Amino acid sequence: MKNILLFGAGKSSSACISHLAHECKLHQWNFTVADANLLLIQGKIEDFPWVASAHIDINNTEQRQALVKAADVVISMMPPALHYLIAQDCLYFSKHLLTASYLDEQMKAMSEAAIAKDILFLCEMGLDPGIDHMSAMELIATIKKDGGEITSFKSHCGGLVAPESDNNPWHYKVSWNPRNIVLAGKAGARYLQDGNIVYQNYEEVFKNNKKLDCTVAGAGPLAYYANRDSIPYIALYGLQQADTFIRTTLRHPDFLAGWSTIVAMQLTQDLPEMNTQNQTLADSLSSIITTQNNLHLFLSSTHVVKQQLNYLGFDDDTTLINNGICGPAVVLQFALENKLKLAPTDKDMVVMVHQLSYMLDDKIKHCTSSLLVKGEDSVKTAMAKTVGLPLAIAASLVMRGQITLRGVHLPVLEEIYKPVLAALKEKDILFINT
Repeated sequence: MKNILLFGAGKSSSACISHLAHECKLHQWNFTVADANLLLIQGKIEDFPWVASAHIDINNTEQRQALVKAADVVISMMPPALHYLIAQDCLYFSKHLLTASYLDEQMKAMSEAAIAKDILFLCEMGLDPGIDHMSAMELIATIKKDGGEITSFKSHCGGLVAPESDNNPWHYKVSWNPRNIVLAGKAGARYLQDGNIVYQNYEEVFKNNKKLDCTVAGAGPLAYYANRDSIPYIALYGLQQADTFIRTTLRHPDFLAGWSTIVAMQLTQDLPEMNTQNQTLADSLSSIITTQNNLHLFLSSTHVVKQQLNYLGFDDDTTLINNGICGPAVVLQFALENKLKLAPTDKDMVVMVHQLSYMLDDKIKHCTSSLLVKGEDSVKTAMAKTVGLPLAIAASLVMRGQITLRGVHLPVLEEIYKPVLAALKEKDILFINT
């Protein structure tokens, strides 16, 4: 009997687990979910008694390799730094591997070895990256087939709070890994604008951000900041002739104003360290500001930004941190997890927008393709649905021999994106083109 193994039962795993549970029952495959938190696994599989759980320390080589050896397809929804550990086992035991994370140089270097082992390592198979690649490539292929030459490509995506659950000055709630929220933008950004490569350092990423110049029904006002390094994707998408190419992250305009202040206050840094035992949020956050001489940033902030900072805990004299000795970034993450968490009945929202300009019949034309997905509650989130379902669908396709690629790949090839997008459409994850 064939076996699927999923490492990770965190925030984004619920839809992946649910879909694969039904697929495995249908095709009589075994399915195992492994995580360090057994209660977390049990909460995700309680409706699927045929799904097995594995309580594991991912750094325990014997435990990890025993699970990988028994699998045919492995999915890693662990933190990105752990993918390579799992990938080494998959390579050794000749097992297919899928992840939702960005492809790094270590994984990329394993492509020839994966081909020799007759296995597929499919990375960037989630939402962003993932659905963004697939939907963009389908759109690009359609325009090129009609004879169009794309001159401008802008792709925007954001995990947001749905307007009906938006009740805080950040207009945001945490629906995915909060550590990644703290780290966002740290590598700076690079993109192509009007034929020129634009570089932004960390401090510049969240400043002077632009409002989205189109409306997505039901999404509310949106702004964006440049997401990482867009330049390598120009060749990947086959858009070397374009003079503008940028990938961005969507947020409410007020969020970007507040986060720019957070970055300026160095609250996302690991130093200086402090002892947070028996310290309230107000104690620790105030000490960071005083230590780093950033009090003037707080005092000179707009009314909205002051509201945002106070909402995170700048005036919270009761919530204890008790995280031992740690830096500002850990304190900030604690604040995000406590102050911006989804209530049980809250709904999150995923919005993705592609904006393309192209020449056709000597005329400039424009195309906008947009996606909006809302979650059901704090567990069945839009984020879990849009990150987890592409992984689950692709894993099923690999198991059934409908994806036959070998080596290390991203979902920019028709063999991957065509069937996956078709399956996502059946799950009401579909784009509206205008």
